[in-house]
Amino acid sequence: MNEEQRKAGTLDVLANRKDKAEEKDYSKYFDHVYQPPSLKEAKKRGKEETVYNRDFQIDEKYRGMGKGRTFLIKTYGCQMNAHDTEVMAGILTALGYTPTEDVNVADVILLNTCAIRENAENKVFGEIGNLKHIKQERPDCLIGVCGCMSQEESVVNKILKSYQNVDMIFGTHNIHRLPQILEEAYLSKAMVVEVWSKEGDVIENLPKVREGRIKAWVNIMYGCDKFCTYCIVPFTRGKERSRRPQDIIDEVRDLACQGYQEITLLGQNVNSYGKDLDDIEYGLGDLLEDIAKIDIPRVRFTTSHPWDFTDRMIEVIAQGGNIVPHIHLPVQSGNDQVLKIMGRKYTRASYLDLVNRIKQAIPNVALTTDIIVGYPNETEEQFEETLSLYEEVGFEHAYTYLYSQRDGTPAAKMKDNVPTDVKKARLQRLNQLVGKYSAEALKAYEGKTVKVLCEGASKKDEEVLAGYTERNKLVNFRAPKSMIGKIVDVKIVEAKQYSLNGEFVGVSVATLVSQ
Repeated sequence: MNEEQRKAGTLDVLANRKDKAEEKDYSKYFDHVYQPPSLKEAKKRGKEETVYNRDFQIDEKYRGMGKGRTFLIKTYGCQMNAHDTEVMAGILTALGYTPTEDVNVADVILLNTCAIRENAENKVFGEIGNLKHIKQERPDCLIGVCGCMSQEESVVNKILKSYQNVDMIFGTHNIHRLPQILEEAYLSKAMVVEVWSKEGDVIENLPKVREGRIKAWVNIMYGCDKFCTYCIVPFTRGKERSRRPQDIIDEVRDLACQGYQEITLLGQNVNSYGKDLDDIEYGLGDLLEDIAKIDIPRVRFTTSHPWDFTDRMIEVIAQGGNIVPHIHLPVQSGNDQVLKIMGRKYTRASYLDLVNRIKQAIPNVALTTDIIVGYPNETEEQFEETLSLYEEVGFEHAYTYLYSQRDGTPAAKMKDNVPTDVKKARLQRLNQLVGKYSAEALKAYEGKTVKVLCEGASKKDEEVLAGYTERNKLVNFRAPKSMIGKIVDVKIVEAKQYSLNGEFVGVSVATLVSQ
C-alpha cells in the first residue's frame, strides 16, 4: 500500500466513525489527527543527536481549556508509566482541569497503558469496553488511550476498527503535546491519533502532580537499546536518551527541599545512563555519587540490566549513605541457552560472578529479580537450572511471569511450544521457592529494630500504618498517624511470608537530624 492509498483508507475510516450523517472534509485534519505508529520506524536506531528542550511552556491559549472540567487517569504497568501519569496530571492541572476519582463524572478519561504482557493489554481493552456506556450517556466526555500500547500498530488498528468510543490515541514520545491533542479532540469529529514512532526530544521542566509528598520518581533516561527478543519496550519507548546530569541533580535537590524522604531514579535500563552523552564521561555510578551528597534520606534506582552493572556502581553503593542496599537485578532465566535466545547477552556464570562481587562489597545487600517461565523451547532441565540459580543467589524476592508473546518482537516468530499447563506448573514450583526464600529472609528480622519510612495506612486495615525498610521489606505497625511521612524505628515481632509486623519504637534519629 502506497502513501496515498494509506491516507485514503484512513480518511474513509475516520469519516465513518462518529457522525455518519454529517459530511465533513477530514483531510485538513489529517497531518495532526492521524499519525499512526510504525513498528518498522520504531526499530530504527539513528545517530541523531538528542535535543534538550528546557523551554517547555503551555501556550496561554490553552490554559482555560479545562475550566469547570475534571479528569481521571487510570495507570497500568511500570513505574515509568506512573511517572508519565504525574506529568499528564501536571499538564491537565495547568490547563485548568481538576482531578476526580469518579469515572461517571470525569470529563477527560485517559488510560495510560502497558504493553509488556498480553494480560495487561486485555485488561485495557476490557476497560475501554466498560467505558462505552460513559460515551453513550455523556458524548462530550473525551476518552483517550496513551502509553505503551498506543505505540503498537496492531493496537491502534484494533481500536480504530472495534472501539468507537475512543476519542484520542497518543504515544509515549508526545505527552508534552497533550494540550494540542485535546484541542483536536474537542474540535474534530474524527478520532485523534498522534503517535510518534521515532522518539522525540528530552523535554525538561514539564509540570508534574506527584502522588504524595513522601516518595518521588525521578526519570534519568528514556528508552532502551537492549532488544531482548521477548520485549516490546525498545519499540514503544525508543532509543536510549539520557537527561543531563545537572538537570537530574537540580530536580533531586528541589525534592529534598520540599521534604521528600525517598526518590527512585527511573529508566528502562538505568545502568546504561550516560552512554549517549558524548561530551562527558559520566555514568550511573557518577550520578549516584553526586546524588549521595544531597540531603535526602533514601535513594533507589530501577530497572537494572546485569549487562551494564559496573564495578564503579558497586563501589558507590558500598559506600552507604543514602543509596539503599537493595538491588533489583532481573535474571529472567538460569540457563545459558535460554538466555541466549532471549538476547540477554550474559551467561549464568557471568551473572553469578556479578552477584558475588556485589555481595562481597555490600554484605547486607538485598537482591531481588524478575524471571520468565515457559520461554519458547524451554525444557524441564533448563527450568530446573533457573530454580538452582535462585537457590544459589538466595534472592529475597522475585517477580515471576509466564512467557507472553508480543507481536513485533523476534520471539513472536518462535513457536510458543511450551504447553500452558506445563508453564503454569513450573510457575507454581518457582513461586513456592520464592515464598520459601522470602519467608526465610524475613524471619531473620524478628526481634530486630528497623528503620521504616511510614507511607500511610495499610491496605488491609486503616488503623494500621505501613512502610518499607531500606532493603524494601514491607512492615505493618500501629502508631500515631502523625508518623506518616517520617522514618521511624519499629521492632519486628512477627515475620510472615511477604511482610513483617512490628511495634512502634519512636521517630528515627536520622529523621530528627534531617529535620
